[in-house]
Amino acid sequence: MNLTRRSLLASASGAALLGGLAACGGDSSSGTSGGGGDAKSLTVWFMQDSVPDETQAALKKAFEAENAGATLNIQVQQWDGIVSKLQTSLASKDESPDVVEFGNTQVALFSSVGALLDISDMEDELGGSDLIQSFIDAGSWEGKLYATPMYAGARVYYYRKDLFAAAGIAVPTSLDELVAAAKALNTANPEKNPDFSGIYFPGADPHTNEGWLFTHDGQYAEKDGDTWKGMLSDPGSQAALAQVQDLMLNATKYALDSNENVQAAYQLFNDGKIGMYSALNVASAKIDQAMWDADKVGVLALPGLTPGSIGKTFSGGSSLGISANNHNVDLSKSLMKLMYGDDFMTDMAKIGGWIPGRTSFASALTGPTGSIAQEIIENSVLTPNSPQWGVLDGNNVPRDFWVRIAKGEDVKTVAADVDKTIADALNKS
Repeated sequence: MNLTRRSLLASASGAALLGGLAACGGDSSSGTSGGGGDAKSLTVWFMQDSVPDETQAALKKAFEAENAGATLNIQVQQWDGIVSKLQTSLASKDESPDVVEFGNTQVALFSSVGALLDISDMEDELGGSDLIQSFIDAGSWEGKLYATPMYAGARVYYYRKDLFAAAGIAVPTSLDELVAAAKALNTANPEKNPDFSGIYFPGADPHTNEGWLFTHDGQYAEKDGDTWKGMLSDPGSQAALAQVQDLMLNATKYALDSNENVQAAYQLFNDGKIGMYSALNVASAKIDQAMWDADKVGVLALPGLTPGSIGKTFSGGSSLGISANNHNVDLSKSLMKLMYGDDFMTDMAKIGGWIPGRTSFASALTGPTGSIAQEIIENSVLTPNSPQWGVLDGNNVPRDFWVRIAKGEDVKTVAADVDKTIADALNKS
């Protein structure tokens, strides 16, 4: 699954979404069903490649056994076009699904216009402090909780252990050491591959680059009272941008790769053309098994600013919410409870390979990234929690910002330009 496809809004569609759902029939703060409450058939929307087939089957069986006479209708949706489909469906008392999976950065678009049920009273029952905190923040609006974390993907660094050893480079334990290691490996090029880079670090991969921004305690924007302020010009953000540009200019040939090429970076790794790259924990399956078998591949979390610490990465993933126009609030809540139970959460890790919304179940993860995935997610950070962020993201403002850095433009000038763009957008009513 391509998590970067979740923010699909352009300015026009974003405005239409916010306007189209503003008159949504359900009262998202009342705790009552917007669709009547007598229906015995419940519909849940999952996204493609999110919930394994066998997990879906087990969920349906458990729900129907627990709720005599009720049926669960599971529908799998495509990511392409999902925002406009949700806009239409959630606003309709007849067509709305009852429980819905969202990309975690999409939730504010819907919670801010009353399209989701307030589930604040369920937070402890669904996991409380065990839930991924950054997703709880993203699922909250004006002090109320509308969506809880379903799963996340941890961003890790895959690296060639054999190339590091051949070049005499130690595995980095801090962000400064990672920069130095990538540059040294780029220069050493132990296998003398003419297309080799020490690291894969393109501007078109914003979520990888955001790890550096967040680790330096930078951010795109922060809210001061009722006003958003662009934060890319702040000292922490500027320190991150300087390091990122250093890597892009001095440790990779692929700084200007396209978004399409970003999705296939594992091929460059398999072909010996890059010494390290960042991807989700589930991407380990795309690396040639022969390389794993030969012990040529290592995995590490993005390091922090001090040796031995862990950095802060963006965590793509999904959240779950109940439509304000659900058809039976009691059954909807019953389904939510099942999805935060032991069986479902364990399956999401053990079968799906995801970090479950309840992080303690990450212990069920297998494979080379299992031992570090939980800590990565617990340190994760998300982009600004605003419905207008989806518009900015859909217009590729974050991606274009990082591409300008990759082109070697002055980081202070670029940051000032984009700070204004972001603040103007987020401060729109």
